[in-house]
Amino acid sequence: MKFAIAFILSLIVVTQIVTAQNTFHGNLARTGVYDGNGPAQLTGLKWAFKTEGPIFSSPAIADGVVYVGSADGFIYAIDQKTGTQKWKLKTAAPIPSSPTVTNGVVYFTNYSGLYAVLADTGKLKWKVPAEATDKHFEAKGIHGTSPKNQLMPDPYDTFLSSPAVFNGRVYYGSGEGGVYAIDAETGQVVWKFATGDVVHSSPAIANGIVYIGSFDSNLYALDAESGQEKWRFKSGEDPVDHNQVGFQSSPAVVDGTVYVGCRDAHVYALDAITGRKKWDYYTKKSWVIGTPAVRDGVVYVGTSDSHLFHALDAKTGRLRFTFSTKSIMFSSAALAGELAYVGDYSGRLYAISTKTGKSVWEFQTQGSKEDRLKILSPDGSMDFSKFAPYFNDFMDMYIQFYTSLQAGAILSSPVVSDGTVYFGSTDGNLYAVH
Repeated sequence: MKFAIAFILSLIVVTQIVTAQNTFHGNLARTGVYDGNGPAQLTGLKWAFKTEGPIFSSPAIADGVVYVGSADGFIYAIDQKTGTQKWKLKTAAPIPSSPTVTNGVVYFTNYSGLYAVLADTGKLKWKVPAEATDKHFEAKGIHGTSPKNQLMPDPYDTFLSSPAVFNGRVYYGSGEGGVYAIDAETGQVVWKFATGDVVHSSPAIANGIVYIGSFDSNLYALDAESGQEKWRFKSGEDPVDHNQVGFQSSPAVVDGTVYVGCRDAHVYALDAITGRKKWDYYTKKSWVIGTPAVRDGVVYVGTSDSHLFHALDAKTGRLRFTFSTKSIMFSSAALAGELAYVGDYSGRLYAISTKTGKSVWEFQTQGSKEDRLKILSPDGSMDFSKFAPYFNDFMDMYIQFYTSLQAGAILSSPVVSDGTVYFGSTDGNLYAVH
């Protein structure tokens, strides 16, 4: 009888994890799977909420409230139905991480530290300061730019680690190379694990193990209770240009397998217990920044330079279909019903059939429609040669990156709830589309 009760309770916990919307990519395992259906046809804009800075953060939804961070330094609480502000809290830095909401508290990171904020009022509960140690990934001559011996921060390291809350602890990665477990009630450090470089991947948690990647090119499996390393997986290296290197993607864990993208232009499937590689899929020198979405034996993930959305067989890694988008994808797909929802740098949100691999509908952000700097081609694609034709030195790199955000790019990962898709844009808006 006790076994039966425990089994039923375990099923309830699993169901809650799968259908949650209150953390990055939908649940602690980061699978990108959402309960119910999203909009099969585009009715239009339900509402848009304007912030004063670009939004890289992905929204989290809890108890009828949408929480999201902005580069203006505010964390916002917005009524899910009306799009009206309930509260906002000013922090000490831009917020490029996605919040997690649980037990009445909102947890998120920015360049000044880890915050815990009361969900109903926006009042600060506690803060773990970063003490100026949080930073971008950096290297000399990064991405092949000049001067070759100058240390440069990578502008394409766009996100910070989004917290995961499990068994009364908050887990996240830091720019000084640490993975932390923090007491969720007090903000006290429980343990810290040191990696070899920046950790901006978001932790996935399954079966008491924390899975997280680092820019040191390792994916780590750590015991959630003690922080002890169980295994690490080494990806490709790029000691010359520091381009094809590092885990910026966050892992997703399904059926004993860890799926993760890498800047070495691969999608990896690893055994969750041993770290042994089951398969890898090569994306032809194109980064994989988004977190894989996994459901019904299929892995869905987008690429950067090649602008492709892939569906891969979860057991073999064989390609099922590709869909060509208009530009770079850093956004991670949300799966709901028979559609995958994902955004790109051209400011388009795509609803892609998981059966056919074809677009069902598209939505353009306001910034994309306006295209004030005229960086989009007539067909909607982004032509980087228009605004950074040389890309020889680090100034070209920064100009290209910041210019590319001016067309209302979608780096935020969509969330699906009650038939509506919620996502942020670099035009400063949080959108609700149905």
